[in-house]
Amino acid sequence: MRTVHVRIEGRVQGVYYRAWTQENARALGLSGWVQNCRDGAVEAVFSGPEAVVAEMLRRCGEGPRDAVVAAVRIVSEGGAAPDGFTIRRTV
Repeated sequence: MRTVHVRIEGRVQGVYYRAWTQENARALGLSGWVQNCRDGAVEAVFSGPEAVVAEMLRRCGEGPRDAVVAAVRIVSEGGAAPDGFTIRRTV
């Protein structure tokens, strides 16, 4: 199992990125959350089998159709995510 906290930068707000992330994470069976940041980035936590988390990170680099992802940075690793996958309020 692997848990990562990531920060996604670029044009990732106002382009359906959070809902897209939730749909993809749930389809892959991952736990965690996603939220917008006031500075225009998106942060997320993904928890699940290592190969599945790696696939989600790859998908985050592409994002939904209207997104322009400049970077996907791992902020930290470890810990546990809550069950399910939720969209959190902007921080």
